[in-house]
Amino acid sequence: MTVSILSRFAAHGGRQLVARHTSRATGTEMTFAIFLPPQADSGPCPVVWYLSGLTCTHANVMEKGEYRKAAAEAGLIVVCPDTSPRGEGVADDEAYDLGQGAGFYVDATQKPWATHFRMKTYIEVELPEVVAANFPADLDRQGIFGHSMGGHGALTIALRNPSRFRSLSAFAPIVAPSQVPWGQKAFPAYIGPDPAKWRRHDAVALIEDGARFPEILVDQGEADTFLADQLKPELLARACSDAGIGLTLRMQPGYDHSYYFISTFMPDHIAWHARRLAA
Repeated sequence: MTVSILSRFAAHGGRQLVARHTSRATGTEMTFAIFLPPQADSGPCPVVWYLSGLTCTHANVMEKGEYRKAAAEAGLIVVCPDTSPRGEGVADDEAYDLGQGAGFYVDATQKPWATHFRMKTYIEVELPEVVAANFPADLDRQGIFGHSMGGHGALTIALRNPSRFRSLSAFAPIVAPSQVPWGQKAFPAYIGPDPAKWRRHDAVALIEDGARFPEILVDQGEADTFLADQLKPELLARACSDAGIGLTLRMQPGYDHSYYFISTFMPDHIAWHARRLAA
């Protein structure tokens, strides 16, 4: 579970690191970013996991997300994994929405993806073990959030593991991948043609099937070109209303799907997690 530190930068009194380790889940080298706030010098700090979207690596949010100032003030560790296994011998596809950079946070069961694409196990099991073994992380206080495909990952992981996470939020998440083109392409490729097997990886379906989380924050740009066809936040709103889940859905006029949008509302999301992880 040892890691190699690839880079280290001082930021807001804390340290922004990029680390690499050999993953037993994916069978590859995996890279992640981790921000340690200044409070981590004195003892364990709560952890917030940020899951990125299609085509992204750990670097997108690290370089554009602007989370460090708020995380340093709140005393939060922020961990930003990659979105898939990568490298020579790892299956890939010419399309941006399948293969490397598009793991969808599932454990693939279909060829050629099953060998390495085990992102569910990596995020839910292995990476927390790696972080706990190498950094001052208080895993009794965890939150999770993400963007787009990563918002899908955050929602589904929290809904499947509600006792592990105290806080949950998302930027422009894919809330019902079984009902939109991105998921209808990725799920058959990764986990087969049976829609019943997709439901464990679909936030709306999980809620319909009884999964619960106390409260969720979602920000969605009204100028997002993926809004109508791929994201459909109204489906999450309906499912949460029916299930009695407290959903704060904020439609943001003029904002698109980019990191200009994410960075604008990042302090609100860090504050959302900080309040719920403070105790």
